[in-house]
Amino acid sequence: MQSNGLSGDIPDSIGSCSMLSELDMAQNELSGEIPHTLGSLPTLNALNLSDNKLSGKIPESLSSLKLSLLDLSNNGLSGRVPLSLSSYSGSFDGNPGLCSTTIKSFNRCTSSSGSHRDTRVFVLCIVFGLLILIASLVLFLYFKKTEKKEKQTLRRESWSIKSFRRMSFTEDDIVGSIKEENLIGRGGSGDVYRVVLGDGKELAVKYIRRSSTDTFTQKNFSSTMPILKENEGRSKEFEREVQTLSSIRHLNVVKLYCSITSDDSSLLVYEYLPKGSLWDILHSCEKSNLGWETRYDIALGAAKGLEYLHHGYERPVIHRDVKSSNILLDESFKPRIADFGLAKILQDKNGGLDSTHVVAGTYGYMAPEYGYSSKVNEKCDVYSFGVVLIELVTGRKPIEAEFGESKDILNWVSNNLNSKESVMEIVDKNIGEMYREDAVKMLRVAIICTARQPGRRPTMRSVVQMIEDAEPCRLMGIVISKEVM
Repeated sequence: MQSNGLSGDIPDSIGSCSMLSELDMAQNELSGEIPHTLGSLPTLNALNLSDNKLSGKIPESLSSLKLSLLDLSNNGLSGRVPLSLSSYSGSFDGNPGLCSTTIKSFNRCTSSSGSHRDTRVFVLCIVFGLLILIASLVLFLYFKKTEKKEKQTLRRESWSIKSFRRMSFTEDDIVGSIKEENLIGRGGSGDVYRVVLGDGKELAVKYIRRSSTDTFTQKNFSSTMPILKENEGRSKEFEREVQTLSSIRHLNVVKLYCSITSDDSSLLVYEYLPKGSLWDILHSCEKSNLGWETRYDIALGAAKGLEYLHHGYERPVIHRDVKSSNILLDESFKPRIADFGLAKILQDKNGGLDSTHVVAGTYGYMAPEYGYSSKVNEKCDVYSFGVVLIELVTGRKPIEAEFGESKDILNWVSNNLNSKESVMEIVDKNIGEMYREDAVKMLRVAIICTARQPGRRPTMRSVVQMIEDAEPCRLMGIVISKEVM
């Protein structure tokens, strides 16, 4: 909706668009205040309202969003920039009425003289604090009671276990560990718990509830959807993931030990990867310890895992959500491809492979064809993997505010391919000088993988070969040009 001559207020009802992931209404004539309901959009990843005539304060509710891109520049906004949004410092330029205690280029916020020491305000603060204390106590007691009830429910349910590998545990060992203190993550297809067995072995358990009263289910499905369809969708998702993972055996694909099911719940028991995800390490202070040889091994291992899914299985398997947070690492940084909640097995029909029609993926990693067609094939995984390779080489996230108008990492890299010097500038500074040429070789592979036309992208088998040819210390000068884009 950028540059469409839109005017008037942004409606509060936009907060009901629960599946909205990107909102770009820049360069219009919009006025009024920014709706606080934007903060209730659970999947919103990018928000651009720049170059309008918006006024009023920046809603505190925006602080609850996990945005890769935020741009509110060149409006008439006023008041304090929420502290939690201060890291988006370049996103508020052109709003002279804004102030901040942390952004140096802005006027510092000052309180009105004596107003915060008013007796009535002081009394209200005390009353408000007491109310919060009472409410917190009530909520604590409620959740303790709910947790106890849920534990009893879990133990009462009749569980059926289906094993795919040799196991040293029972369903009771797993079910008894599904509790809040063991929760380590929430994903698109279930909550994940860390389970430590009596012998010290660690497991990761994905817990998918199909009950209509489950808060996770309510959060991810429309409230108007019939309960029967909701349960059916969860059941099919579980069956799809089990069908795919139970028959896969590869060093670079996460191991599935067993599935445990009841009438309204499903558990998948995986190996536990102690280092977490590639995203966790690559975009944290631990990145400085991630040398190029380790990054190369991660790239090659992940590529081999995808190659097996596309070429080594009896029918090709599309992951459909390849990203750095779905590449898990063991204690030696060996990678595993994880999260097959969206995977589809391509059916062989009439002598050809039928593409899947369900749009999936994560903003910043999704192939361009998602924008104009619902029919995709395994080349969408190749594109997403290319973005992961660029992450490994540059150390940057797929979407960053400082990329500017290009908005994503691929366009940012493309704009820096004019010379060898500019290419070297985008290589992560944590990669040693002696490995920079090797990193550029990997960048070339990434550029080929992210070609806009699916037919111009290589197969994962070819990608593995290219990465093997780019092994560190094989000094071959490779010139990158825009012609490969």
